[in-house]
Amino acid sequence: MSAESTAGIDGVRHGGSVLRPGIRTFKPRRSRITQRQSQALEAQPPWLLPSASDEPLDLAALWGAGVPVVAEIGFGMGSPTATMAQADPATGVLAIDIHTPGVGDLLAEIHERNLANIRVIEADALGVLSTRVGSHALAGLRSYFPDPWPKARHFKRRLVQPAVLDLAWSRLASGGSWHLATDWSEYADWMQEVFAGDPKWQGGIIERPAWRPVTGYERRALREGRQIVDLLYRTA
Repeated sequence: MSAESTAGIDGVRHGGSVLRPGIRTFKPRRSRITQRQSQALEAQPPWLLPSASDEPLDLAALWGAGVPVVAEIGFGMGSPTATMAQADPATGVLAIDIHTPGVGDLLAEIHERNLANIRVIEADALGVLSTRVGSHALAGLRSYFPDPWPKARHFKRRLVQPAVLDLAWSRLASGGSWHLATDWSEYADWMQEVFAGDPKWQGGIIERPAWRPVTGYERRALREGRQIVDLLYRTA
């Protein structure tokens, strides 16, 4: 069945096609997989969820009834995700990324730190949210340093845009939050404009939370003199 014809949970179309078919918010990256990453992937641990599935996720079965679950859209190499999960074991983390080496790194981190509150899916996050996460099931979303797509012809690929805000709102519980960070000032302005245009959201720029670890990408941005902007929005 095609992405255009397959309906997901609540009628949101399959495969992240809340955007036009063929539009992706990420650039596939090719990099060598290390032995550590390979071993973690080959182990197929129970915290690695099947990616080739449209089966709705039972969050209560995965984390326990009443446990708040936060979905991370793109986690890079995984260490900050593991650090946040370790510091907050009462919150479930659904970590979603398409980058295989990063998935391997996070799986290794979970094993080495003996973390019980993370589940990982190697897939397009918009597709997972569209087809596998139930209505108003999440306590929060996290998106740290999504691709800014700085060229005007690529703005349609930006994660923060009206169609994605609608999807995110439909997956967050009342009062749920979306925490974002970017090192691209024009993208920060864009985010504020898009959220301001949607009355279902309230929020804006916040002070960088001490609990958010500095990512490798963030360190490079700081070395290169770019300002980091954190934003937090809640469902109205």
